[in-house]
Amino acid sequence: MRVAIIHYWLVGMRGGERVLEQLCRLFPDADIFTHVLNRERISDAILRHKIQCTTVSRLPFALTQYKKYLVFMPKALEELNLAGYDLVISSEAGPSKGVIPPPNSKHITYCHSPMRYIWDQYHQYKLELGWPARQIFSHVAHNLRQWDVTAASRVDKFVANSNFVAARIARYYGRDAEVLNPPVDLDAYRPIASPSQSYYFMISELVPYKRADLAVEAFRGLDKQLVIAGSGSEFKRLKSIAPPNVRFVGRASNSELRELYSNAAALIFPGEEDFGIVPLEAMACGRPVLAYGSGGVLETVVDGKTGLFFHEQTAAALRQTILDFESKVANFEPRIIRARAEQFSETRFRDRFASIVAKTLT
Repeated sequence: MRVAIIHYWLVGMRGGERVLEQLCRLFPDADIFTHVLNRERISDAILRHKIQCTTVSRLPFALTQYKKYLVFMPKALEELNLAGYDLVISSEAGPSKGVIPPPNSKHITYCHSPMRYIWDQYHQYKLELGWPARQIFSHVAHNLRQWDVTAASRVDKFVANSNFVAARIARYYGRDAEVLNPPVDLDAYRPIASPSQSYYFMISELVPYKRADLAVEAFRGLDKQLVIAGSGSEFKRLKSIAPPNVRFVGRASNSELRELYSNAAALIFPGEEDFGIVPLEAMACGRPVLAYGSGGVLETVVDGKTGLFFHEQTAAALRQTILDFESKVANFEPRIIRARAEQFSETRFRDRFASIVAKTLT
């Protein structure tokens, strides 16, 4: 069976790329198609495959400015020649499912999220643009939404990474989706003996919707330390307004990240995510999660056992949850927290996805 995997873009190893690694393990001979590829930032597990880029990769500065070329991506996907492939798997967060599959093939989409910048977060993204860019984006997003709905009709089976995403697939595409949560690397993230628990920890791309600003403000005046890992458009602004007890460490390697998770009192997770692999990585290290109670985190964190939720997305609500946690810290057992993360293993993910493929092909 010849397998083609379509992934939106390969410019770093985030949650979507970790799922792609598992698909590569399931289908070791699969060919990968993507809009742009930065080989220096992609794992060997993915690079072992034959990778073909779309015409978007030939546009000026495409490797760094690829998102500005969204308008060209639909046609670029439709120009990919997938003749001879029996199974097409599209890994979707940016445009990827819009390929034209061969008539006798099956097309499965693993959806991390319908494109948030043209659907549920369209107005938020638009507000962050200057006036000329808003006018252009308004027109582009309108056309992309029409194409996106059409592209959904080319999919035989939708698989959503969470119930939260499945609901949006139903709303925007009118399609049912089977839910299969992404896996956590249980070997890479493990508890350590005698964690220091001397600080709270947040890791995130520092962009507005991740709401790192809530974490910064929540720790203002608290006699607690917060360490924030990550970079992004908000990095300089957040660092300039942060109180002395909030420290920014930039990008962290995998080994550094394990240490940061493991020695934290708890992970701070103030944004709303489609799924969110970060809470699972923290729990795999035996650390509890203090999270905004919305989105995919409701499917991973068990309130009162592996973490605590706050239900208003405000700094005050997060601060109160931190104080509540301090009074209940003895209730959170690393063994129980780790056991919860183990329910999201890589083996479980591959077995479930293989079963979905088998049912789709019959």
